[in-house]
Amino acid sequence: MMKQLSSFLLLLALLHLCNKSSGQSSPSGASDITSVLKKSGKFATFIGLLKSTQMDEPINSQLQKATGQGFTIFAPTDTAFSDLKTGTLNSFTDEQKIKLAQFHIIPTYLAVSQFQTVSNPVRTEAGNDAVGFPLNVISNGTQVNITTGLVNTTVDSTVYSDGQLAVYEIPDVLLSQGILGKGAPAPAPLPPKARKASPSTSLAPSKSTTASVDSSSAVDLNRYASIVTSIGVAVLAALSL
Repeated sequence: MMKQLSSFLLLLALLHLCNKSSGQSSPSGASDITSVLKKSGKFATFIGLLKSTQMDEPINSQLQKATGQGFTIFAPTDTAFSDLKTGTLNSFTDEQKIKLAQFHIIPTYLAVSQFQTVSNPVRTEAGNDAVGFPLNVISNGTQVNITTGLVNTTVDSTVYSDGQLAVYEIPDVLLSQGILGKGAPAPAPLPPKARKASPSTSLAPSKSTTASVDSSSAVDLNRYASIVTSIGVAVLAALSL
């Protein structure tokens, strides 16, 4: 009897543990934007920006609850930040850094296919100011282009996408007048590539060539002069007869 009771109690304990573990299972999908970015190994600066501005917290909070419309994040690589003018990021105020982080975040999940039909300018966490923060995303089905009025770039690859969070790698940091300030000048265009200078010898003859032409002309004149002289002497001799 005691043996049967022990077996029954053991069975109840096992069922309780199974129910408890199933009830504590985490929701599917990402729950931490930092973890998603770290896996790629090339977004350390962007991770630092999200953390210093605390923009990672509302993203993680919504992901953990699996509620809302999700997020789309354009993540610049470490190389993109290093390509900025030296000291650019350090010169930004805290407010500018917040706006910079927000400008890379769209408060809606967008799959790659949706970029073909999205309405521009796309609203970001920086606000819907079409003058200060114009983010235009255009896709032809094979390539996704992004323009901000100051920066033109493309989406290089999809880092992560699960229907709630989409992270896309971009090779440039998205800057706008709203971040830099209305009086800030736009970045200077890249200088045109220098053309190879054509060698002067291809356009004008060299001195040696000119000299040879002149000398050959002189020889021809002397030859003609001797012939004329010979003919003249022969004519005079004939007349004297």
